[in-house]
Amino acid sequence: MLKNFTREEKSWMMYDWANSAHSVIIVTLLPIFYSTVASYTLDSSSAMSTWGYVTSAAMLICAILAPLLGAIGDFRGYRKKLFIAFLTMGVLACVGLAFTPLTNFFDDPQKAARIGFVILILYVVSQVGYSAANLYYDSFLTDVTTEERMDRVSTMGYGLGYIGGSTIPLLGFLVLNLIGVDILYCLSFAFGFTAIWWAAFSWPLIANVEQKSYVERRPGAIRDALRGLRKTVKEIAAHKNILVFLIAYFFYIDGVGTIIHMSTIYGDTLGLDSTMMMLAMLVVQLLGLPFCLLYIRLAERFGARRMVGCAIIIYMFICVFGFFVRSVWQFWVLAILVSTSQGGIQALSRSMFGKMIPDKNRTGEFFGFYDIFGKFSSIIGPAVVAFFSALAANVFRRNGTVPEELIDAAAAPWGVLSILLIFFIGGGLYFFVLPKYLNKE
Repeated sequence: MLKNFTREEKSWMMYDWANSAHSVIIVTLLPIFYSTVASYTLDSSSAMSTWGYVTSAAMLICAILAPLLGAIGDFRGYRKKLFIAFLTMGVLACVGLAFTPLTNFFDDPQKAARIGFVILILYVVSQVGYSAANLYYDSFLTDVTTEERMDRVSTMGYGLGYIGGSTIPLLGFLVLNLIGVDILYCLSFAFGFTAIWWAAFSWPLIANVEQKSYVERRPGAIRDALRGLRKTVKEIAAHKNILVFLIAYFFYIDGVGTIIHMSTIYGDTLGLDSTMMMLAMLVVQLLGLPFCLLYIRLAERFGARRMVGCAIIIYMFICVFGFFVRSVWQFWVLAILVSTSQGGIQALSRSMFGKMIPDKNRTGEFFGFYDIFGKFSSIIGPAVVAFFSALAANVFRRNGTVPEELIDAAAAPWGVLSILLIFFIGGGLYFFVLPKYLNKE
């Protein structure tokens, strides 16, 4: 599969193999564990709402930092150093999470509340490290390949992530669980193994990829970089295709990210079996590679723009179907639908933007804004889900139409359906506004 790629391209793609362990284990298992810990506290608030708001807070931190980090990363020799620093931050947070399941939290509600708080803090730190490292990883794309090969390299990176980091750590967790190992020890193993996996398979990028596009650092360069962000904003505004794409991306990738972050805690709120949900998520990862390869072929034939549009339509249907999910088999269907387009929409969006950048020496700066649009959208999505879930719960509680113990499960589908509104906005911009500016290029 990789014989036609260069050493630099393969080393860059291996980081997707490395960081996908975080995007699956931390984003899918940790919400279920947090929900369990929260159920032992005295606080009756919905774990799904709390997780949504905390996820939004984590993304807000990432979004605020992204443009500055991107601009600093463009200085000669800085991109890799900053990548290693934030990689280390994320890995250490995962190490910390590995100890939380081993605490005796179920005997004392106050202790459970403290452990829950620690989980949320470590989750935020891991997300900041993961997101910032990914910013620099994305910025390296223009250093390792040509514009003509970007779609293929970017999409194959996601494909490697699916068959590696997205699959093997999760499979290890499931095997331990199925042979009878206590679930808390399984979780501890999964979080710790994620840290080891992430660190170990990041080495090819660190060893073989160098920053080729850069700006020279000089006295006062950081201050100038801050001032230069205003120039970049004006430059983005002047390139209408970039501006409209980023705004559309802001909304449609919000829906994608929200579904990724909220899927398992949604299933847990509905009372679905955790092991079966994890098996469904494993299927998502196993199907991810063939669908990524399919997106590569289809993008070569029909263009990346059409394939991203196709993925947006599929995700709109996912939101509607998700509203009606009530059983494990329906969750499996939902997972398979997600697997068809999750990697394709992210990979092709990244390569589309990479080809739009007018100054390849400032890719970090431009990808910083790409990242901020993605992260700010991730602030909105989980908060929207949390808001509509809480609103529906209050309506049910006030009307007395649903028993108290079933209110969270009855309200959660309305939060999922609310994501459709965000896809409508992003899809509308992508389908009806973006084409006229792209056609002028």
